[in-house]
Amino acid sequence: MDKAKVQAVIDEIRPMLQADGGDIELVDVEQDGVVKVKLTGACGGCPMAQMTLQMGVQRRLKKDFPDLKQVISV
Repeated sequence: MDKAKVQAVIDEIRPMLQADGGDIELVDVEQDGVVKVKLTGACGGCPMAQMTLQMGVQRRLKKDFPDLKQVISV
């Protein structure tokens, strides 16, 4: 997975999170198919953050990157 291409998809997702007072930052794209992100703002302490990460961010990234294994928050 190309980090710039992953960043482009993250940039598409960001406005939805920002509308709720949160944000997302791409930290790393590892060769084993793991994408590391940092949730900030309201997303950083939200009890629904894990669901947002799995059902929103990971699902969207898997559309463009079928070899993606996991998105984790660091």
